[in-house]
Amino acid sequence: MLEATGLYKKFGGKPALDDVSFRLEKGEIYGLLGHNGAGKSTSLGIILGMVAPDRGEVKIDGVSVQKHRSKALAKVGAIFEAPAFYDYMSGWENLKILMGYSGGFDAKAAEEVITRVGLEKRIGSKVRTYSHGMRQRLALAQSLLPEPELLLLDEPTDGLDPEGIKWFREFILGLRKEKGMTVLFNSHLLAEVELMCDRVAILRQGKRVFEGSVKDFRDGEPVYEVELESWEAATVWIRGTGGEILDGGKISLPVGMDPAVAVEGLVKAGVKVRNFAKVRRSLEDVYMEILDGKGSPN
Repeated sequence: MLEATGLYKKFGGKPALDDVSFRLEKGEIYGLLGHNGAGKSTSLGIILGMVAPDRGEVKIDGVSVQKHRSKALAKVGAIFEAPAFYDYMSGWENLKILMGYSGGFDAKAAEEVITRVGLEKRIGSKVRTYSHGMRQRLALAQSLLPEPELLLLDEPTDGLDPEGIKWFREFILGLRKEKGMTVLFNSHLLAEVELMCDRVAILRQGKRVFEGSVKDFRDGEPVYEVELESWEAATVWIRGTGGEILDGGKISLPVGMDPAVAVEGLVKAGVKVRNFAKVRRSLEDVYMEILDGKGSPN
């Protein structure tokens, strides 16, 4: 559905993106992760044709954004950076005007989307009276009109409370289930990304340093939370097996190693083992390993 190839963009002599490539299959939810300045928003800006790359190209359903922007973006809805509305107008009036910019207002379609995002009771109110969460719902309604095949979301849960974040997650998963929609979004909320995404890419200083499926890293090297005495001896033994010492009192072991064998080996190495419990490897673990330099670019 979307293919970004060799994206390179420089601002003020410094690369914001350096040969970044990724692709989304139809019906996939894909997360773009990275700290501030990593290149996430620049990537979305290039995809939307708002930023011209120095090199590289984006194709949406086979159509080049750089060569045929209007045609390529005809299937795209987006929330990019902070959504802007006319505060002195109602939510309904805002949708009517904003839809008019892109080809006309369909009142029936608007009513359906307003109901879907849960704004039917307040759509006639002035936007200046909206909470942050209501503004985000209005932005989501705008991005779904007319109904796109690809949805691009830039930090869509930023500033939402836990209830709002949960609602958003269930809403996006519902869109994919009911309509087969493809979704690309960037976020700093790793736990939410992990719950929603099929695959993720991590950007660091403009480079893609990781790409993989959420399922793959969960099924990768086993991670254990341990309480050991004589970490020096434990470190030598663990690294000798191909394992790693992780943050927070955790270790990883090679795939296939029996934890009973690991405990026995540690004890024979003179290490006292007071706790040895398997924990699920999270996206946060992977993210921190990559940013700490323990992961390798791919």
